[in-house]
Amino acid sequence: MKTSRSRFTITLAFITLAFTAGLLITSQRSYGADVKPASVKKDDKCRVCGMFVAKYPAWVSQIVFSDGTYAFFDGPKDMFRYYFNLAKYNPSKKQSDIAAMFVTEYYSAKPMDAKAVLFVQGSDVTGPMGPELVPIASPATAGEFMKDHKGKKALKFGEVTPEVLN
Repeated sequence: MKTSRSRFTITLAFITLAFTAGLLITSQRSYGADVKPASVKKDDKCRVCGMFVAKYPAWVSQIVFSDGTYAFFDGPKDMFRYYFNLAKYNPSKKQSDIAAMFVTEYYSAKPMDAKAVLFVQGSDVTGPMGPELVPIASPATAGEFMKDHKGKKALKFGEVTPEVLN
Protein backbone atom coordinates (compact mmCIF):
# COMPACT_ATOMS: atom_id res chain seq x y z
CA MET A 1 0.00 0.00 0.00
CA LYS A 2 2.82 2.37 0.94
CA THR A 3 4.66 1.61 -2.34
CA SER A 4 1.62 2.46 -4.46
CA ARG A 5 1.10 5.72 -2.60
CA SER A 6 4.80 6.62 -3.10
CA ARG A 7 4.60 5.82 -6.79
CA PHE A 8 1.43 7.87 -7.10
CA THR A 9 3.08 10.85 -5.32
CA ILE A 10 6.19 10.63 -7.49
CA THR A 11 4.11 10.30 -10.67
CA LEU A 12 1.96 13.27 -9.66
CA ALA A 13 5.06 15.35 -8.88
CA PHE A 14 6.60 14.43 -12.26
CA ILE A 15 3.40 15.34 -14.17
CA THR A 16 3.18 18.66 -12.30
CA LEU A 17 6.84 19.43 -13.08
CA ALA A 18 6.43 18.53 -16.76
CA PHE A 19 3.29 20.65 -17.06
CA THR A 20 4.97 23.63 -15.38
CA ALA A 21 8.04 23.32 -17.63
CA GLY A 22 5.77 23.22 -20.68
CA LEU A 23 4.02 26.40 -19.57
CA LEU A 24 7.35 28.16 -19.05
CA ILE A 25 8.62 27.17 -22.47
CA THR A 26 5.35 28.28 -24.10
CA SER A 27 5.37 31.65 -22.32
CA GLN A 28 8.95 32.36 -23.45
CA ARG A 29 8.18 31.68 -27.12
CA SER A 30 8.14 34.85 -29.22
CA TYR A 31 4.73 35.76 -30.55
CA GLY A 32 4.42 34.69 -34.11
CA ALA A 33 6.23 31.38 -33.61
CA ASP A 34 3.24 29.52 -35.07
CA VAL A 35 1.99 32.29 -37.35
CA LYS A 36 3.07 32.52 -40.98
CA PRO A 37 3.34 35.76 -42.94
CA ALA A 38 0.50 36.52 -45.33
CA SER A 39 1.18 36.53 -49.06
CA VAL A 40 1.26 39.94 -50.69
CA LYS A 41 -1.36 40.49 -53.37
CA LYS A 42 -1.03 42.98 -56.20
CA ASP A 43 -3.68 45.29 -54.73
CA ASP A 44 -2.44 45.30 -51.09
CA LYS A 45 -1.73 48.84 -49.94
CA CYS A 46 0.30 50.23 -47.06
CA ARG A 47 -2.16 51.00 -44.28
CA VAL A 48 -0.29 54.20 -43.42
CA CYS A 49 0.67 55.89 -46.71
CA GLY A 50 -1.47 54.03 -49.28
CA MET A 51 1.38 52.84 -51.55
CA PHE A 52 1.00 49.47 -53.28
CA VAL A 53 3.38 47.21 -51.32
CA ALA A 54 3.85 44.55 -54.02
CA LYS A 55 5.97 47.07 -55.95
CA TYR A 56 8.53 47.02 -53.11
CA PRO A 57 9.07 43.36 -52.12
CA ALA A 58 12.42 44.15 -50.46
CA TRP A 59 10.63 46.36 -47.92
CA VAL A 60 7.32 44.59 -47.23
CA SER A 61 6.40 44.54 -43.56
CA GLN A 62 3.21 43.22 -42.02
CA ILE A 63 1.17 42.78 -38.91
CA VAL A 64 -0.94 39.62 -38.60
CA PHE A 65 -3.81 39.72 -36.14
CA SER A 66 -5.08 36.80 -34.09
CA ASP A 67 -8.34 36.78 -36.07
CA GLY A 68 -6.38 36.05 -39.29
CA THR A 69 -6.62 39.57 -40.73
CA TYR A 70 -3.44 41.43 -41.61
CA ALA A 71 -2.05 44.83 -42.52
CA PHE A 72 0.78 45.39 -45.02
CA PHE A 73 3.27 48.24 -45.09
CA ASP A 74 5.86 49.51 -47.56
CA GLY A 75 8.55 49.47 -44.86
CA PRO A 76 9.22 48.98 -41.16
CA LYS A 77 8.80 52.68 -40.32
CA ASP A 78 5.18 52.69 -41.49
CA MET A 79 4.58 49.37 -39.72
CA PHE A 80 5.81 50.94 -36.47
CA ARG A 81 3.73 54.09 -37.05
CA TYR A 82 0.65 51.87 -37.36
CA TYR A 83 1.69 49.75 -34.36
CA PHE A 84 2.13 52.79 -32.12
CA ASN A 85 -1.13 54.39 -33.24
CA LEU A 86 -3.65 51.60 -33.83
CA ALA A 87 -6.42 53.85 -32.52
CA LYS A 88 -5.91 56.11 -35.53
CA TYR A 89 -5.28 53.53 -38.26
CA ASN A 90 -7.47 50.63 -37.10
CA PRO A 91 -9.69 51.57 -34.13
CA SER A 92 -11.21 48.10 -33.93
CA LYS A 93 -7.84 46.53 -33.02
CA LYS A 94 -5.55 46.65 -29.98
CA GLN A 95 -1.90 45.66 -29.67
CA SER A 96 -3.09 42.59 -27.75
CA ASP A 97 -4.86 41.47 -30.97
CA ILE A 98 -1.51 41.16 -32.79
CA ALA A 99 -0.44 37.57 -33.41
CA ALA A 100 2.83 38.41 -35.23
CA MET A 101 4.79 41.14 -36.96
CA PHE A 102 7.08 40.43 -39.91
CA VAL A 103 9.67 42.50 -41.76
CA THR A 104 11.71 41.66 -44.85
CA GLU A 105 15.31 41.11 -43.75
CA TYR A 106 17.71 43.18 -45.86
CA TYR A 107 20.25 40.53 -46.93
CA SER A 108 18.07 37.42 -47.22
CA ALA A 109 15.00 39.27 -48.56
CA LYS A 110 12.89 36.83 -46.50
CA PRO A 111 10.21 37.67 -43.95
CA MET A 112 11.41 37.45 -40.35
CA ASP A 113 9.80 38.01 -36.97
CA ALA A 114 10.15 41.74 -36.26
CA LYS A 115 11.15 40.96 -32.67
CA ALA A 116 14.07 38.81 -33.86
CA VAL A 117 15.89 41.37 -36.02
CA LEU A 118 17.80 44.58 -35.43
CA PHE A 119 16.69 47.80 -37.09
CA VAL A 120 19.54 49.97 -38.37
CA GLN A 121 18.77 53.65 -38.21
CA GLY A 122 20.38 56.46 -40.22
CA SER A 123 22.03 54.49 -43.04
CA ASP A 124 22.44 55.52 -46.67
CA VAL A 125 20.01 52.75 -47.72
CA THR A 126 16.59 54.22 -48.37
CA GLY A 127 13.21 52.59 -48.72
CA PRO A 128 10.25 53.54 -50.93
CA MET A 129 9.44 56.52 -48.69
CA GLY A 130 13.03 57.65 -48.06
CA PRO A 131 15.05 57.07 -44.86
CA GLU A 132 14.11 53.70 -43.40
CA LEU A 133 14.80 51.38 -40.47
CA VAL A 134 16.70 48.56 -42.16
CA PRO A 135 15.96 45.07 -40.72
CA ILE A 136 19.13 43.01 -40.22
CA ALA A 137 19.13 39.42 -38.91
CA SER A 138 22.09 39.42 -36.50
CA PRO A 139 24.31 41.75 -34.47
CA ALA A 140 27.41 40.76 -36.47
CA THR A 141 25.68 41.43 -39.79
CA ALA A 142 24.24 44.68 -38.42
CA GLY A 143 27.77 45.81 -37.53
CA GLU A 144 28.98 45.07 -41.07
CA PHE A 145 25.94 46.81 -42.56
CA MET A 146 26.49 49.89 -40.40
CA LYS A 147 30.12 50.10 -41.48
CA ASP A 148 29.29 49.63 -45.18
CA HIS A 149 26.22 51.90 -45.21
CA LYS A 150 27.02 54.58 -42.61
CA GLY A 151 24.36 53.36 -40.17
CA LYS A 152 24.14 55.29 -36.92
CA LYS A 153 22.52 52.83 -34.54
CA ALA A 154 21.16 49.27 -34.41
CA LEU A 155 17.93 49.02 -32.42
CA LYS A 156 16.09 46.04 -30.98
CA PHE A 157 12.32 45.93 -31.48
CA GLY A 158 11.64 47.38 -28.03
CA GLU A 159 14.06 50.25 -28.62
CA VAL A 160 12.09 51.58 -31.58
CA THR A 161 9.89 54.38 -30.28
CA PRO A 162 7.67 57.03 -31.90
CA GLU A 163 10.55 59.49 -31.40
CA VAL A 164 12.90 57.24 -33.41
CA LEU A 165 10.44 57.35 -36.32
CA ASN A 166 10.68 61.13 -36.59
